[in-house]
Amino acid sequence: MQFPQSLNRSQLPLFEAFLGASMAPLLEDALETPWIDEPEPFSELRLSGSPGNCRHLLGPVLRELSQNQDARWLTLVAPPASITTTWLRSIGLNLDRLLVLQPRAGQDALELAREALRLGRSHTVVSWISLQAGQRATLTSAARLGSAQSLNIRLD
Repeated sequence: MQFPQSLNRSQLPLFEAFLGASMAPLLEDALETPWIDEPEPFSELRLSGSPGNCRHLLGPVLRELSQNQDARWLTLVAPPASITTTWLRSIGLNLDRLLVLQPRAGQDALELAREALRLGRSHTVVSWISLQAGQRATLTSAARLGSAQSLNIRLD
């Protein structure tokens, strides 16, 4: 069924009708700003559930990262005990390009991850750290310095 429309009616501008005149300059600024092509250096993945289910979800992510064409390391910082070499091999990780770092006595996992990112010898540093408010910025700036990616896994 079609309804006849009058040709005499003028159409309201779409954005001004919903946003109002005060929002129009903001929209124009957003449209004129070019997209930044560089990826965000920090990402966080939150997993909840049983350790087996979390490993099942994490496996493909780690496998994909281990197959990165970058010649640098995939570094795991302070992985939980359930992330074993046997499990990593079973999910198809390229163990030749994998570095696992565990903090020593008196060493902080956050500091270890920050240093691994800053040095730039890893294309991606995966950490398992319960981050506080300002600590994300620390990892982000270290990742930028080392031209690396930081992926933090939060197990809830």
